[in-house]
Amino acid sequence: MHDNTIQYLGEQLIWGKLGNIAIFVAFASALLSAVSYFLAAVNYQNDSERWRKTGRVGYWINTASVLSIFGILLYLLFNHRFEYHYVWEHSNTEMRMKYILSCLWEGQEGSFLLWTFWNAILGNLLILTAKNWEAPVMTMFALVQVFLGSMVLGVEFAPDLVIGSNPFTLTRLHPDFVNMPFTQMPDYLSKIQGRGLNPLLQNYWMVIHPPTLFLGFASTLVPFAFAIAGLWKRQYVEWLKPALPWTFFGIMVLGTGILMGGAWAYEALSFGGFWAWDPVENSSLVPWIVLVGAAHVMIIHKNKGISLAWAFFLGITSFLMVLYSTFLTRSGILGDASVHAFTDLGMMRQLVFYLGFFIVLATVLFFTRVSKFPRHEVEEHLWSREFWMFIGALVLALSAFHISIFTSRPVINKILGTNWAAASNEVQVYNMWQLPFAFIVTAIMGIGLFLKYKKTEPKALFKKLTPALLISLALTVLFSILLKYGVKDIPYMLLMFSGLFAITANANYTINLLRNSNYKIGASIAHIGFAMILIGALVSTSRSTVISKNQSGVDLGKDFPNNENILLPKNDTLPMGDYFISYRGDSTSGVNIYHKVDYYTADNKRPGAKAFTLYPLIQTNPRMGNVSEPDTRHFLGKDIYTHVTYDSKLQERERERVEGKKLTDGDGYSIPMEGTLGVGDTVFTSRNFILLDSIIPLNNAAKRAELDLAKEDIAIVAKLRILGIDGRNYFAEPIFIVRGSFVEPKDVTLDKLGLKFSFYGIDTQNNKAKLKIAERKDETQFIIMKAIVFPGINILWVGCLIMVIGTLLAIFHRVSKKSMDISA
Repeated sequence: MHDNTIQYLGEQLIWGKLGNIAIFVAFASALLSAVSYFLAAVNYQNDSERWRKTGRVGYWINTASVLSIFGILLYLLFNHRFEYHYVWEHSNTEMRMKYILSCLWEGQEGSFLLWTFWNAILGNLLILTAKNWEAPVMTMFALVQVFLGSMVLGVEFAPDLVIGSNPFTLTRLHPDFVNMPFTQMPDYLSKIQGRGLNPLLQNYWMVIHPPTLFLGFASTLVPFAFAIAGLWKRQYVEWLKPALPWTFFGIMVLGTGILMGGAWAYEALSFGGFWAWDPVENSSLVPWIVLVGAAHVMIIHKNKGISLAWAFFLGITSFLMVLYSTFLTRSGILGDASVHAFTDLGMMRQLVFYLGFFIVLATVLFFTRVSKFPRHEVEEHLWSREFWMFIGALVLALSAFHISIFTSRPVINKILGTNWAAASNEVQVYNMWQLPFAFIVTAIMGIGLFLKYKKTEPKALFKKLTPALLISLALTVLFSILLKYGVKDIPYMLLMFSGLFAITANANYTINLLRNSNYKIGASIAHIGFAMILIGALVSTSRSTVISKNQSGVDLGKDFPNNENILLPKNDTLPMGDYFISYRGDSTSGVNIYHKVDYYTADNKRPGAKAFTLYPLIQTNPRMGNVSEPDTRHFLGKDIYTHVTYDSKLQERERERVEGKKLTDGDGYSIPMEGTLGVGDTVFTSRNFILLDSIIPLNNAAKRAELDLAKEDIAIVAKLRILGIDGRNYFAEPIFIVRGSFVEPKDVTLDKLGLKFSFYGIDTQNNKAKLKIAERKDETQFIIMKAIVFPGINILWVGCLIMVIGTLLAIFHRVSKKSMDISA
C-alpha cells in the first residue's frame, strides 16, 4: 500500500484534479447531449425544441471540457511535470520543445483525446449547419463522444474491470511504480527523468500527421451519422445531399493524413520506402478506400436514383472500419505484427463493446429499413456512367476487403486458433493482389467522365477516347523501354498504361471543360492526382535500386548484407553507383549525430567534381535504442536515399557519454568492452570485425610447456579471426587458464591493429567465450551505409498535391449555392 503520510515535495496536484474534473464533466455532458438529442429526434413529450437546446448545451460543455483537458495536459508536458505518469512516459527534458505536441498524442490516452477534440469541432460545425438533421445526426456524434470519453476515464470498478486509462494518473500511483522504493522518497521528483518520446516520432511530420489523420477519422463519422439519421427518420434519399460534401471532405483530409504518414516513413524510417503494408498503415487506408467508393455510389444515386443500399452500406462501413482499425491498433492484438501498434492497456473489452455497439445499431437499422427503400426500375446500360461508377466502387470495396482480411490475420488466428503466419515476401503478396484492382480502377477513371448517364453511344465514346488511348500506349512503350521492363513485368506495364490513360483522358476532359467556361473540374483533377500516385508508386518501387555494395573484401555479416551495404572508412573515396563517395566525419547536435558523406561525379572511373553532400544521422537514445534517420538528395527524376546502418565509434561515444569520462587506459587503449560470443558470432570495434571461429582445449605440448602448465591445469583457446578494414585477415588466440582454484587469462595484443584481447571466462551452459576487447585510440573510423535510388518518386508526391487540390475543388463545387448539378 502507498504511504499517504509522506509529504511529497514539488508536486503540483491541482492540475491533475482539474484534469480529472474536466474528464468526468466531458463524459457526463456528452451523455446528457446524447440523451437530449435522442429525445429531440423522437419529439419526446412534443417538446423537441427544448430537448434540442439541452443537447446543444451539453455538447458545448463537452467541447469546453475537452479543450480544458487538452490545455492542462499541454501545460504539464511543456513544464515537464513528471509526477504525472503520462508526462513521464512520453517526454523528458532532453528532447526539443517543438516535439511536445507529438508527446501529447504519442500515447493511447492522448490520441483518444485528439480524436475527441476533432469530433467536438466537427459536431459544433454541424450544430450550425445541419438544420433539420441536427437532432438525429448529433445524437450519433454525442454517442461517439461518450464512448471516446470513457476511454480516458480510468475508473476502477474491480481489479479486472477498469474503464479507460486516465492521463492524469500520478507516476507514484501508477501500477508499474506503486510501492517502488523511490515512491517513499519525499523528494523523488528531483531524482527522476522522463522516459521520453520515441525517437522515431521526433520528426516534424509527427507534429502534423496525427492531427490530420485523426481529423480524417473524425470526418468519417459525418456521412455515417447522416446515413443512420436517414434510416432512423425514414428519409432514405434526403440524407445524401448534406452528407456528400462531408464525404468529399473526409476523402481529402483522411487521404492527406495517410500521405503524410507515407512522407514521414520515407523521410524518417530506414526501411527504405513510403509504404510497407504495415497493419497500422492498412487500417487507415481501408476506411479511405471505402469512403471513396461511398462517394461515387452516392453520386450515382443522386443522378439516377439507384444503388441506394450500396450508398448506405459504404457510407456506414467507412466509419465502422475506423472503429475496427481502432480495435486492431489499440487492443494489443497487433503487438507482434506491427511496430506502430499500441500496447494493450486493458481496454480490449471496452474496444470490442465500442465497435460492437455501432455495428449492431447500423445492422439492425439497415436490415429493418432496406425493404422500404424507394425502388427505381432503371436498366443500367453497359455504356452508362452509373454502371461503370458502380463497378469502380465495387472494385474499391473488394480491394478494401482483401487488405482487411490480410491485416486481420492476428484476429483470425485468435478466434479460430489457427497459426496463419505472414509471408516472407509480404509486400510482394500485397502488390500482386492489389495490382489488378488498381488497373481496373484507373481504367474506369479514364473512361468514366466521358460516359453519359443512362446510355452512351460506343462509337462516339471511343472517338473521344482514341487520342488518350494512343498517347497512353506510346508513352507506355517508351517508359517500358527506359525502365527496362520485360515479359515478367507485364502486370506493371498494364498498370502503367491504365494510369497514363487515366491521366491523359482526364486532362483532355479538364481542358474541354475549361474551354467551355465550365469550372467543375474537381473530379477530373483528383483522378489525375490519384493516377499519378499509382504510377509514382509503381515506378519508384518496381525500379528502386540499392547502389551500396560492399567492395572492401570484408564480409559484413548477416546483419549487413554485402549486396546492400557499403563500408566507408573515414576519408577514403570509393565508387558507388554513378558516383564516388567519401565519408568525411561526423558532428553532433543534441542527440543527433550527423555523418557527412560527400558525393563526387565519376570522371573516367575516377572521382570528378563534388556533386552534393548528404548528412544521414543517428539519433541516440539510451532508453529506447538508437534510431537511424536517412537523408535524401532530391532530383527531378529520382531520389538518392541514404542511411547509416552502423557507426564504428557510436558504442564508444555512448559509453563515454553515460559514464562521463574518456574510456582510455594509461597505454592509450580504450577501457575494454565485454561480451559473450558463441562460435560464429561477430563483434565490431571502430576499425575491425572480430569473428570467433572456435573454442578448443589447448593440447599442444610445446605451448603448454611454454605457459608452464601442469598436467591437471586446464587451458582453453578462443580462436579469433579479425577482419581489418584493409581487407586482410588477422588471427589471435587468447587463452583461458585454470590453475587449481585460480583463473589466469593469457592476454593477446595485436599491435598492427591496435587490439588487446582477454579471454576471462566461459559460459559452459551455452559454450560461449567471455571476452574483453580493448582498442588503441586513433582517428581511424568507418561507417556502414545503405543507399537506394528511387526513380520517379516525385510523380507520387506531385500526384498527392494534385489529388488534394482536385478533391478540394470538388468540395467547393458541392457546397456552392449556385451549382445544383451533382454530376461527377
